[in-house]
Parts: sequence; C-alpha cells; structure tokens
Amino acid sequence: MNIVLDTNVLVSALWSADSKPGYIVNAVIAGRFTACYDYRILEEYERVLRRPKFGFSLWEVDYLLEPIVRNGLSVIPESLKNVSFTDESDRKFLEVARHCGAVLVTGNMKHYPADDRVMTVTGFYEKYCK
Repeated sequence: MNIVLDTNVLVSALWSADSKPGYIVNAVIAGRFTACYDYRILEEYERVLRRPKFGFSLWEVDYLLEPIVRNGLSVIPESLKNVSFTDESDRKFLEVARHCGAVLVTGNMKHYPADDRVMTVTGFYEKYCK
C-alpha cells in the first residue's frame, strides 16, 4: 500500500518510537507500506528534522530517511490546480498522494482540503495497522 507521510508524522515518530506515528514509520521501514515522495518532500523532511529545536542527531535523521528513500517511490506529480490550502507548503504532499493513489497520513487535518485520501495518524493506524 502506498502512503505519503506528512513531516509532522516523522517528527512524532522520532520523539516517540512507541507511538502510533512510530508504529506507522516502522511499518514503512519494514516494507509493510511504500512511502511515496518527491524532491520537495525530501527537502522538507531534511530541513525540518535537522532543526536544532528538535534535538535529533544526524544519525537518527539519516536512519529514518535512508530506508524511506531506498524502498520508497520517488515521483514527479502533476500540480493540483484550483485546490486551496491554508499553507501552500502542504500542497506537495497531496499532489504526491493523488499521483500515487496513496493515503496521506498527517497529524494535522486542518492543513488539507477535504479529501478521502487524507487521514489522521489515529485513523490510519486503526484502519491499516491493527
């Protein structure tokens, strides 16, 4: 199953591996789900996860991102036109999700327009991970 991980899911997983976000990310690393991404998403992952305020070590970030890149699906999606976002920086996640027929997993639904592909961490965990 293809999924797109919002950056906040990765942050939460690194904070607590024994959490729903942690379980989902570990399932991606184990190959249970295929993470879809594009270069913009990878750039955001790197930039955000390396922020000093989070305190993640370089090896933690590399350990997390390396299997996502190695086992994931890199795409060049079409732009979503006529879709409004509260934060334009979130557009890329939904573009990739739609391109891949993937579920977008996020900790913040209010950043996205109503779309059946967008699920909360808890909703995704309850439906696909139990």
